[in-house]
Amino acid sequence: MRSLLKLLAILSVCVVATASAQEYPNRPVKIIVPFAAGGPADLYARFLGQRLETALGQPFIVDDRPGAGSVIGTDAAAKSAPDGYTLLVMSNTQTVNESLLPNKPYALMRDFVPVAPINYSDLVLVVHPAVPAKTLAELIALAKSKPGKLNYASSGPGTPYHMAGELFKAMAGVDIVHIPYKGSSQARTDTLGGQVDMMFDAVTTMSEFARAGKVRALATSGKVRSSVLPDVPTLSEAGVPGYEAVLWLGIIAPKNTPPEIVRRLNAEIVKITANPGVREEWAKQGAVAMTMTPDEFARYLGEDIAKWERIVRISGAKPDK
Repeated sequence: MRSLLKLLAILSVCVVATASAQEYPNRPVKIIVPFAAGGPADLYARFLGQRLETALGQPFIVDDRPGAGSVIGTDAAAKSAPDGYTLLVMSNTQTVNESLLPNKPYALMRDFVPVAPINYSDLVLVVHPAVPAKTLAELIALAKSKPGKLNYASSGPGTPYHMAGELFKAMAGVDIVHIPYKGSSQARTDTLGGQVDMMFDAVTTMSEFARAGKVRALATSGKVRSSVLPDVPTLSEAGVPGYEAVLWLGIIAPKNTPPEIVRRLNAEIVKITANPGVREEWAKQGAVAMTMTPDEFARYLGEDIAKWERIVRISGAKPDK
């Protein structure tokens, strides 16, 4: 009799959980973006939110909370109720911060559950036209002749833009000064205006300025050339062999968010990222769609944390740089 009652209790929990997933969402869902408005995370969060709203019948509201290299928004998400009504857009900024900022108030794999990746894109190293370097080799030579005189902008400590610069410094053997901003938009504006010499930026946002001649694109950061900047060599082929760094985005939720809600969100996001029209649209922007199950995404996060821990150690990157 006791075994029967235990079985009935388990079945009742399963029924409630299934009903909960079927009813979800029954009110607006908030997507926290811990980066400044106008950058790739903000833009793709809005793209995804609009389509999730259409698919699930409730508003998905983007809430930009930039600051402290993504820590402010990420911490707010970590402290939110684990009910599926608060999601977080993350990038490899958060996987970098696991080693770069060991004293932050949360731990990624402890306080969050992976939902789904979104996409990834190469970065492009651009210089203001006033910088007297037409190629990556010339930039490296210039930097070596003037150690500590050139600078590069980023959207803040630990962001892919920052770590791409630190990796470049370490692999090319140059001394350039990191100028951190509170978001990629301000960093981009000052690079375009010549207040800063150079920047690693996402091809999805900087390629149009490079094609317009407002900055000079010297190299891209992927293994192969970018489809949106095919005439620009990779850093690896232009003088820094083995260099690779990308910007990727994904969705996570507070730990203990019901697994059935995580699975439903994953299924809907996969439908969006696997859509041929979406993939084609993103490819034109220089972004490559990613599709994974929650478990696959969890493994991906663990591997990325380990990768960036090695790079932080080798590069000597510091959060206050």
